[in-house]
Amino acid sequence: MANLFQIQNMSKSYGLKTLFERASFAVNEGEHIGVIGPNGAGKTTLFKILIGQESYDSGQIVKRNGLRFGHLPQTDDWQDSETVESYVNRGSFMPSWSLKSLGRALGLSNDLFESHVTSLSGGYRMRCKLLRVLGAEPDLLLLDEPTNYLDLESLLALENFLQAYSKSFLLISHDREFLRRTTDHIVEVELGDITKYNGSLDDYLEQKELLRGQLEARAQSLDEKRKVILDFAARFGAKASKAKQAQSKLKSLEKMESIELKALPSVAKIQLPAPTATGKQILSIESARLGYGEKTVLQNVNLNLVRGDHLAVVGYNGAGKSTLLKAMANILKPLSGSIEYGHNVTLGYFAQHVAESLDPQQSVMEAMSRLAHPTVKPQEVLNMAGSLLFSGDDVRKKISVLSGGEKSRVALGQILLKKSPFIILDEPTNHLDFQTVEGLTQSLNEYKGTIVFVSHDRGFVQRVATKILEIKDGAATPYHGTYDEYVWSCQKGVLALRGANTEANATGDNSANNSQSAEKWDSSDKKPNHKDTQKKLRLLERRLIQIESETKSNSQEVARLNSDLCDPSLSKERSQELLSELERTTTATAMLEDEWLDVTTQIESLK
Repeated sequence: MANLFQIQNMSKSYGLKTLFERASFAVNEGEHIGVIGPNGAGKTTLFKILIGQESYDSGQIVKRNGLRFGHLPQTDDWQDSETVESYVNRGSFMPSWSLKSLGRALGLSNDLFESHVTSLSGGYRMRCKLLRVLGAEPDLLLLDEPTNYLDLESLLALENFLQAYSKSFLLISHDREFLRRTTDHIVEVELGDITKYNGSLDDYLEQKELLRGQLEARAQSLDEKRKVILDFAARFGAKASKAKQAQSKLKSLEKMESIELKALPSVAKIQLPAPTATGKQILSIESARLGYGEKTVLQNVNLNLVRGDHLAVVGYNGAGKSTLLKAMANILKPLSGSIEYGHNVTLGYFAQHVAESLDPQQSVMEAMSRLAHPTVKPQEVLNMAGSLLFSGDDVRKKISVLSGGEKSRVALGQILLKKSPFIILDEPTNHLDFQTVEGLTQSLNEYKGTIVFVSHDRGFVQRVATKILEIKDGAATPYHGTYDEYVWSCQKGVLALRGANTEANATGDNSANNSQSAEKWDSSDKKPNHKDTQKKLRLLERRLIQIESETKSNSQEVARLNSDLCDPSLSKERSQELLSELERTTTATAMLEDEWLDVTTQIESLK
């Protein structure tokens, strides 16, 4: 397999901070690579170095001649009066009908294609940038947290695209499920080094856990040897007959191997203070109409929350999820109807914009302490700051010098320290690294208070939510099913949309929905040619292999779980965990089987 590029002994520093020290790794053709590591480790800097936006101090990068990179531009690269259709088609290697089909799956409607890019919201502008990058079909895609601005349907469309992508990509993401479903290698950026692991995310996690166990055992053995040597020196150092031997043993301590367990970070669980006591009823919404001025966003909303509910609010971007959360947080008054809180219920509300209300002159420590419950001790504030990636002198930094992501983490810490029995979280995992998302997930999963949240991170939603509320077409409706079932219903919708678009274009039925960019495409692009058909066939066949591999893996997992459940010594708690795991795996297998049928049908139609 040919190299796309090789990094050899690369070093990079910012002042006293070393990001990379003689780091080396390579990317080959066709590899789908997830890039993970703590915030600030250098993941984004690595991308900037690869595309020439940043220099490096020493070492070399050897790239294949003519290598084409694709990345999301940080600046706006469209003309003032440019339409979405014109912008996304510039530099595209996809037929216009195929690009438009992908755009619709990403949430860009036909009307939006005719709009000026400058008239769109920030989230939709990012989708335009993403679509343009995907349409260019570069040799190597560089995607830095691409799901942050996507709703579930758009995320699934991107996931499907990446699974079938015949070229290579590097993907930075804190979303474990997204990484699991799209990557076949993992690159870890940490402590000045870049390490590449073959296999899936789960293979990587297993290798890391095994390595941690080996190093912990070795460290314990060395500590025991040091203790023996120090005891010997203390007992016999003053005796003439043993003094020389004692000194020799003490010198051996200097040569003894040092094990750095900090190189293997475990999940830092976030210690949430126990919520204050409340009655059973937390929130009651009756016949509420929500909106802004004359504009109604949601109508006839009825909802009851009791102590301990963990409610995930789901739906496409712009459907009204944040509007509902603002109303629950008493920030937005209902246009009609009522919203009432239970006895002794206090609120903790987190959203990205909350960070802008922080006092710029306060330190991180002062800001996190400002809203903390009176019973919260300073050490608990320090622990929370550390869990949210503020270590050492970071807690003394002024808010004014922090990045937007760092401010968001401070605001999240404020809310978590309030001991509120009712927490409302709007995209809490943005700006958190891989390990911190896992720690927050574990903590909220065990939280005894009530939580309402919105998140695009499927693993986070799956593990934290006990109830699901779907926002769609101006209504808020309880979803009676598991989150996996909800995801699969969305996946089927995405597949149906792409399939319908493909079929319409293949039969020439593209009158109103397939206006071409005169600058780039002529009428021959209105239907796929033989080359396009063969390319799609290859992508579908590749996805079919992935589905069959995942199905086989799931079958093995089901067999293992069934075997474990037969163990008579199982505790009730462990038994429930295994049963939940079995249900998730069985549901996932059913989804794969449905997708297998859909993909095989498409393959047959193309042959």
